[in-house]
Amino acid sequence: MNKLRYNNKDICVLEKTYKNHLSSAKYVRVIVLRDLIKNIKQKKVILFVGSGVSATLGLPTWSEFISYIASNLDIEPELFKSYGDTLALTEYYKLEKGTIGSLRSWMDRNWSVSDEAIRQSEIFEMICKLEFPIIYTTNYDRCVEQAFSVFHCDFEKIVGVEDLAQSKHEKTQIIKFHGDFDYENTIVLTESSYFDRMNFESPLDIKLRADMLGKSILFIGYSLKDINIRYLIYKLNKLWLKSSNESKRPKSYIFLTTPNPVQERVLEERGVYLISGDSEKKSESLAHFLRELYDKTRE
Repeated sequence: MNKLRYNNKDICVLEKTYKNHLSSAKYVRVIVLRDLIKNIKQKKVILFVGSGVSATLGLPTWSEFISYIASNLDIEPELFKSYGDTLALTEYYKLEKGTIGSLRSWMDRNWSVSDEAIRQSEIFEMICKLEFPIIYTTNYDRCVEQAFSVFHCDFEKIVGVEDLAQSKHEKTQIIKFHGDFDYENTIVLTESSYFDRMNFESPLDIKLRADMLGKSILFIGYSLKDINIRYLIYKLNKLWLKSSNESKRPKSYIFLTTPNPVQERVLEERGVYLISGDSEKKSESLAHFLRELYDKTRE
C-alpha cells in the first residue's frame, strides 16, 4: 500500500523554519501543500468539483429539490423525505412519471446564476486562475463553464464520447462526470443511473483512468457524509491497487472545512490526504484555501 509518509528530513527542515511555533499536524499540512503547489505548477493536478462549490453561490439545496419532487407527486415533503435518499426518491419519481424531464427543467431554471454572481465569487475566479488542465465535476449545473467564460479562460466541455473524439487537448477540459442539463439522458440522478455510472466502464471512466496516471487529484466541494464521493475514492483506490504502477501512485487530496480524524485515517489508507480549512464558514474557508494555492503558485 502506497501510504502518505513524510521523511524525517522534511520534518526537520520545517522545525527549523518554524521554530516549534506550529503543531506537528501543521508541519504536515505545510509539506502537503508544498507538494500540491509544486504539482499544480507542473500541470499535474486534476480538479474534482462537487456540489459544495456551486452551493457557495446560493443555489437551491437537495432538500429543496426533494420538496419539489414531493409537490409534483402530491406527497407531503417531510413524509416523502423519510422514504429514502435522493437517488431512491428520484427513481420513484421516474417510475411514476416515466421521465425526469420536468426535474431537469426545474434544476436548469433554479440551479443557474448571473454572470455577475460568478464574477463576484473568489472561489470560481481562483478555479479559473489556477489553470488546472483537467476539471471533473459531478455537478449538473453550468457554473464552472460559466466561470471560464466570465473570466475569459479557454475551455472545452466534455459530456460524452462525441466530445472526447473532437477534443484537441489545447484547452482546459471540463468533464461533466454525472451529466449535463443540455443532455437529459446523461444526467446521473436516479438510483439506477447512479448504479450504472458506478460500473466505471463508460468512456468518461476510461478517460479518468488514463488521466489519473501520473497526476494527483484534488477534491473540493464534497462532504464525506456523502457515500457517493467516498465510493468514488474507494473505486479509484481499487483501480490503483490492481495496476502494475501502484508504487508510482501520485498523492491525492480532499479539502474539508473542518478536521475529521476518523475520515482522515480512512482516506489516507485509500491514498487521499485530507486538508482542513481555516474557517468554520464553508465558502470563506474554501476561498482562502484556493487563494493560498494561487498565491503560492505565483511565487
